[in-house]
Amino acid sequence: MFTGIVEELGEVTAVENLGDASRFRLRGPVVTDGAKHGDSIAVNGVCLTVVEHEDDEFTADVMAETLDRSSLGVLVPGSKVNLERPTAVGDRLGGHIVQGHVDGTGTIVDRKPSDNWEIVKVSLPEGLARYVVEKGSITVDGVSLTVVDAGADYFTISLIPTTLALTTLGSKQPGDPVNLEVDVIAKYVERLLGAGVVPSAQAADAGATAGEAAK
Repeated sequence: MFTGIVEELGEVTAVENLGDASRFRLRGPVVTDGAKHGDSIAVNGVCLTVVEHEDDEFTADVMAETLDRSSLGVLVPGSKVNLERPTAVGDRLGGHIVQGHVDGTGTIVDRKPSDNWEIVKVSLPEGLARYVVEKGSITVDGVSLTVVDAGADYFTISLIPTTLALTTLGSKQPGDPVNLEVDVIAKYVERLLGAGVVPSAQAADAGATAGEAAK
């Protein structure tokens, strides 16, 4: 599990085409400190597994499904990426619960800078809008952010100077793709309600009412 608090701005140093997959080599001295084979590292919000680790670089294999459903397929040597290691048990949850499982990609639509922050408008792919609410949480390229405005096919976020300086969101321009992960809690709630599951408190009330009626 991740929290959407980016630890460092890393860089893609090599991309190897494996046919139905790609092998990425990435540089990140912070996230590779103590890393070992099999560890997880989020790259632009996508949970990847460390294959090899040497000095301040690591490699990760990305299968076709991930390339199709995320923006990792557009990365080339020199591309900057947001990097985060999984949170440790007992650590502070600085952002929100992030799985590293991208739900789809959006596109930067517009940027409106101001003196102390910048408002960014991002398109929403069909099917994700129902999970995005005003003042709710969303992960954009691995960054935990609060939704300012939620529309039918877009949402806006407000970026502070630290986010602009230390993540890829500071350099993304209109037309650039971004990885999106909606709040997993919203998806579980939808599934439970769709299955007709009654919350326990309501179930208890319903049981009590039925008991009274039977007397």
